[in-house]
Amino acid sequence: MISRYTRPEMGRIWTPENKFEKWLDVELYACEAWAELGRIPREAVETLKARRFPIDAEFVRRVEEIEKTTRHDVIAFLTALAERMGPEARYIHYGLTSSDVVDTAQAVLLVEAVDLIIDGARALTEVLARRAVEFKDTPCIGRTHGVHAEPTTFGLKLALWYAEMQRNLERLQFARRQIAVGKLSGAVGNFGNSEPFVEEYVCRKLGLEPAPISTQVLQRDRHAELITTLAILAGTLEKIALEVRLLQRTEGREVEEPFGAGQKGSSAMPHKRNPVGAEQIAGLARVLRGNVIPALENMALWHERDISHSSVERVILPDSTILADYLLHRTRWLVENLQVYPENMLRVMDATGGLIYSGRVLLALVEKGLSREEAYAVVQRNAMAAWGGPVPFRELIARDPEVASRLAPEELADCFDYRHNLRHVDTIFRRLGLIP
Repeated sequence: MISRYTRPEMGRIWTPENKFEKWLDVELYACEAWAELGRIPREAVETLKARRFPIDAEFVRRVEEIEKTTRHDVIAFLTALAERMGPEARYIHYGLTSSDVVDTAQAVLLVEAVDLIIDGARALTEVLARRAVEFKDTPCIGRTHGVHAEPTTFGLKLALWYAEMQRNLERLQFARRQIAVGKLSGAVGNFGNSEPFVEEYVCRKLGLEPAPISTQVLQRDRHAELITTLAILAGTLEKIALEVRLLQRTEGREVEEPFGAGQKGSSAMPHKRNPVGAEQIAGLARVLRGNVIPALENMALWHERDISHSSVERVILPDSTILADYLLHRTRWLVENLQVYPENMLRVMDATGGLIYSGRVLLALVEKGLSREEAYAVVQRNAMAAWGGPVPFRELIARDPEVASRLAPEELADCFDYRHNLRHVDTIFRRLGLIP
């Protein structure tokens, strides 16, 4: 488990104490269901419930001690329970197999974890919405292939991430439904020593849906879908972090992640202010994505089950949910506290001497009667000269006879007004529901 990145709320979910509490929930609810069917004395069930005790570190140590001999965690758990709960404990685990308990309880743990992740995703989405509106009309340069393209706004970048986070929320909610499923259908999934009523009763008590069909285990496409969903979420968070890293480069310094009092950027270079938070997000997103392949490979098990998936899940399920939770909170901090420098954005936008308006000049010449090919040749000839020479594109294009004979000075000047490129920003924000 990646404990360094575990927030307390998420860490509590994956403690042995909480896991055994959920196992005990499954066992006692199953006893209640059997009592409803008349297969277990009601008095015995009431006695077991009365003798229930909080799962603590001492109980966990006892289970671990027994497991050294049994080499079976559920049997060790049941043995430790019997020591505490008396002769009525013989009814615990009646008609069940280990995976009935482990998989159903694990579904509850995953639902708890995913609910925290959904809360974190909503919080980040709200911050993105607020900051998108804040910078809706802040002009900056758009880039393609890393090269200056045309003007855009910083608010549009944030709005794009907001829209993507909305899709992540939809995927998370769907994945939650897929994982909120339990099974108590026995050794090969056909209720050989159990009853569908027991499964339905326990799942209802736990807030789960009974699996319509299972083998000895819940099918691992459900878990693979969850891990894949978390990996896609991590991809969005890395996208945000990467843009911050790129925009923080010294040449532009259009944005900057917070740099705290007393923080140090380099042991050798005291001037450094590095985007270490954004780099951490990008790096940990790779770890989370790396869990997708094991999750997918867990889907194919021998016949009605083998145990090859179990060891994998003990790592990837806690680690993936812990990392997703941590990355969401880290990214929220980054976006919420991001330093934005509009004056630097304008400076960077003007760095090419107007080259970014070549498309506007091209269209203006087409409107004046030149073919697209002729207009393109005129504009590109001057653009290439501007790239390689001391005279800015705006001056070169104004001197070109082909241009001067067709565009009045005020018409050419209008081609170099960034506000033309931003005239539909409000429309996009309305589509997203960010402004009325």
